[in-house]
Amino acid sequence: MLDKPLDLARYDPVWRQAEPYMRARKNDVHIPLSFGWAVRLLDDYPEADKDICLLAILLHDIGWYSIDMEDIIEKGFSGPNMLQSDMRYLHETEGVRMGTDVLKATGWNADTIAQVCEIIDGHDTRPDPRHLNDRIVRDADKLWRFDVTGIAVACDWFKLTPRDYAARLEIQKDELETETGRKYATQTLIASRKALMLHLI
Repeated sequence: MLDKPLDLARYDPVWRQAEPYMRARKNDVHIPLSFGWAVRLLDDYPEADKDICLLAILLHDIGWYSIDMEDIIEKGFSGPNMLQSDMRYLHETEGVRMGTDVLKATGWNADTIAQVCEIIDGHDTRPDPRHLNDRIVRDADKLWRFDVTGIAVACDWFKLTPRDYAARLEIQKDELETETGRKYATQTLIASRKALMLHLI
């Protein structure tokens, strides 16, 4: 039996409810691009739960809204243990709280909310994914970095040139959780290096 086409309009109320919280840390760019990557990954993993994955990627970073932008950059994006910083844990906790409110307000049931929040809580700080839905969200969260837009945004966060940030991504691409995610990361980084003329500048 063929899968029904994915009806992305069913998530429109969640987008509208969450939109005010997407103004921190360029999440109004990061989240839509990561959502697009999740849609692509789900094509290759039809056994994953589409609602859980797409709601989780849509809401996974709205918790940054509760944190001062200077603290986000200085404490959440620097240092050798940045993924274990207090800011990282706080944005996950806040993401669970805010995501729960958004999902309740838009009519999602308690089981869906619990599964989505389980992914949000630890999506940056948990060393290993718990299941396929978690792996897809973690990969979608990272794949945007490999595109031109992600490099342009993130190289400023990390105070690196595009070339130096692309070199970092060269290592990180092998850390993605799914085979498809690693393939997309490799292909996208090659295209981004070419578009940004990184062989010259």
